[in-house]
Amino acid sequence: MAVEQRFMTLADVAEVLNISVSQVYALVRSEQLRAIKIGGRGQWRVERDQLEDYINRMYQQTSDFIARHPFADAEGGST
Repeated sequence: MAVEQRFMTLADVAEVLNISVSQVYALVRSEQLRAIKIGGRGQWRVERDQLEDYINRMYQQTSDFIARHPFADAEGGST
């Protein structure tokens, strides 16, 4: 059985989130997504747990947004 790697590259994260590597880099640099810089060349790595935490925070932020901005149907009522 294959062991799941603890750390992911920014490209791996981009694939999971279906966004570009530059967007992942922006999330890391803005500290929205925690990452570490390792090695002499400063390679970025994101721990899988940190990615899951980020995804969970985004779900919560989305739920909060929806609660504050209820959807109104075409007739002007809310659903």
